[in-house]
Amino acid sequence: MEKKYTIAVSGTGYVGLSIATLLSQHHKVYDVDIVPSKVEQIDQRKSPIQDEYIEKYLAEKDLDLTATLDAEMAYSAADFVVIAAPTNYDSTTQHFDTSAVENVIDLVYNPEAIMVIKSTIPVGYTKSIREKTGSKNIIFSPEFLRESKALYDNLYPSRIIVGTDMEDERLVGAAHIFANLLQEGAIKENIDTLFMG
Repeated sequence: MEKKYTIAVSGTGYVGLSIATLLSQHHKVYDVDIVPSKVEQIDQRKSPIQDEYIEKYLAEKDLDLTATLDAEMAYSAADFVVIAAPTNYDSTTQHFDTSAVENVIDLVYNPEAIMVIKSTIPVGYTKSIREKTGSKNIIFSPEFLRESKALYDNLYPSRIIVGTDMEDERLVGAAHIFANLLQEGAIKENIDTLFMG
């Protein structure tokens, strides 16, 4: 892939930091967090979470990765915004709390940016949030990660799945580009890649 993309990632947990590390091998990545100490650590190439591969890549690889507290700057510059906000499952209501995901979507005023939800969300959520927000820029790519092996699982993924609106040509194209970005960052080749509604 010749084109360099600018990607903003919301969140520096396992999902956010592993995807930011993966994509920053070839593209400009801003990893957005609200905790100043985490941002400082990442900018000093130290991992705020325990993950052997993230620690190794931060220390040894030439990554185009900037951690930042400035969400507005990161989102307005981005071609893709990867949303890796926590969605905690509430066992009393038996629902995922998707408010953190919605807060990020609300902050992305950039009409060009494609938002890729990486958070764990309920079935049908992407379609309903597109309708609720009126945004045609939201796709979903589930994660199959283990804690402390998150980057490894991104480098050697069992599969890549991107959910998109199959009737929206632009969004299908964006889904393919995003899948290509994940493939490009991975070490494993010929990864099973599925596109679905």
